[in-house]
Amino acid sequence: MTDDIYRSITDAGLTSRVILNCHGGNYSLANVVQEGNAHGKRMALFPSGRGWADARQSAGLATSNHEDMHAGELETSILLHTQPELVRDGYHQADWVADDRRHLLTTGMGNYTQSGVIGRPSLASAEKGKAVLASLVDSFASVLEIFRRP
Repeated sequence: MTDDIYRSITDAGLTSRVILNCHGGNYSLANVVQEGNAHGKRMALFPSGRGWADARQSAGLATSNHEDMHAGELETSILLHTQPELVRDGYHQADWVADDRRHLLTTGMGNYTQSGVIGRPSLASAEKGKAVLASLVDSFASVLEIFRRP
């Protein structure tokens, strides 16, 4: 599968490419970028885990990447900033903690949450969402700078 994704991207004929990965479960994309760079392509994956952690810290989020996995503080904050009409009433009461998810890839999320929430949406705010996105925009500049180099 990684080879298929890589071929599909490189067949486009571009000299540089950034794959925007806004879903933590797309692990194979890191392999696609690594494979591309090993073959002389200029590729990047954005944001990285570090980029998300920096955005969390910059925005003052209380939760970590691990504990706030799905529909928690980070994602709800972004939605409250960008599309608040998509956030359901009652999100303040939807917190669900499932820190031990050792079999997540085997059993899926349904084994750990019935609502789809793994995290703390009660901590979300539009201001945090705005700060997260601003941090990601700032960190994207460093990726673009790499592509400007000869």
